[in-house]
Amino acid sequence: MTYQKQLGAKGEQIASDFLESKGYRIIDQNFSSRFGELDLVALDGEDLVFVEVKTRTNLAFGFPESSITPAKVEKIQNTGLIWLQDHPETTGDWRIDIIAILLNTHQEIEDIQHFVNI
Repeated sequence: MTYQKQLGAKGEQIASDFLESKGYRIIDQNFSSRFGELDLVALDGEDLVFVEVKTRTNLAFGFPESSITPAKVEKIQNTGLIWLQDHPETTGDWRIDIIAILLNTHQEIEDIQHFVNI
């Protein structure tokens, strides 16, 4: 596994734990379609949440959330729609959240931000 994949997996685990501590229930992870991948799919009460996780170890390329472009949001939306087609039992509203994680040089959480309904 490459360093980037390891960092991504670590970030997804941190995000999953963070969301669960806030009462979310993780129902899927790493769902892929021709449009891209959903890092996490969670329930926040009755609301379905497609979660994009961005993890960085420094700010050389900016804050983690700065890499979420309109094109990336469109890919998440399209992948979310495919997920909904594959899970017709899912009803209710849905949204996209971002979890932005900054780790220090010891791979410990320096900062975590949750952006709701981007």
